[in-house]
Amino acid sequence: MKKIGILNSGGDCAGLNAVIASAVKCGTPMGYSFLGFERGWEGLLDGTYIDLTLDRVRGISHLGGTILRTASKGRFAGKVGSGDANKIDPDILALAKRNADALGLDGLIVIGGDGTLSAAAQLAEHGLRLVGVPKTIDNDLAATDKTFGFSTAVQVAVDALDKIHTTAASQDRTFFVECMGRHAGWISLFAGLAGNANAILLPEFAFNLDHFVDFLQQRRQEGKMSAIIVVAEGLRLKDQLTSKAETSASEVVLGGASEKLMHLVDETMPGQFEMRNVVLGHTQRGGTPMSQDRILAKRYGIEAMLAYDRGETNVMVASRNNRMVTVPIGEATKGLKRVGRSTYEYLAAKRLDIYVNG
Repeated sequence: MKKIGILNSGGDCAGLNAVIASAVKCGTPMGYSFLGFERGWEGLLDGTYIDLTLDRVRGISHLGGTILRTASKGRFAGKVGSGDANKIDPDILALAKRNADALGLDGLIVIGGDGTLSAAAQLAEHGLRLVGVPKTIDNDLAATDKTFGFSTAVQVAVDALDKIHTTAASQDRTFFVECMGRHAGWISLFAGLAGNANAILLPEFAFNLDHFVDFLQQRRQEGKMSAIIVVAEGLRLKDQLTSKAETSASEVVLGGASEKLMHLVDETMPGQFEMRNVVLGHTQRGGTPMSQDRILAKRYGIEAMLAYDRGETNVMVASRNNRMVTVPIGEATKGLKRVGRSTYEYLAAKRLDIYVNG
């Protein structure tokens, strides 16, 4: 019986448990056993894991979060700063390989985003077999059409917008609603379009404050006293990201774009607008996955196991035109999928008279 390790790293994401359970349920009858490493790569480095048996994964596919827990920081950070690649210490890679060998692992199934999979590719160069599964609520991996967790994150934002609309209209307020989206604004675009936002501000395009204030003033002149503005956290204001902190080992921690924009509007037109901001934050990551994400996650788990059984390595499972394929991890992590001016939903927002920067 071959033994495979499963780990997830980076932010949590609705559908993670469904991937884990599906890989185990598919692989066990094929003659595989599974270890689940806790807190991502740190579990592999520290030797902390659980046995992933059929009994252990029964009844978890509908649960949010991950039974393996996860970590966004640590010794295996594959990306830093604005998303640049990070060369992992060879001694750390060697330790991971030694630990895998000591546990009798044949290889790994790695569930993660751009940074996690970049780290996985470096470990593969040290001779450990692995298959990757894309995980990001941002839906920004270029190699796959859709990532699990995205639909749930969008629905969380839409539910919030539905509630904010009524309080905004009741009190003649302008609300700035901040969604996750560091480099790509897919959540903001889809949520804003579905949630009837009046403006959607995306990180892909330059932002003109004066032009935006003119838009708000024009609404007031037309007798529209409230407004809902969806703001991606990665929106650049005065050509800078709004960040909370920065460390040497991980991505810049973004946050506060909606609040900063609100203050900039007030500085430009003091006292003209009654404004509030709402940061949805980690509510977009948590909770029960929607049906679409459960199904997509199960497909990813099954296909990762089948790809591993075929002998593939250093590949990521991807969904393309509703078909599951595999692509080299290096290809999967070399670029991000961003909203463009020809993106259908972007054009739809423009045609529906929603203000969109760019």
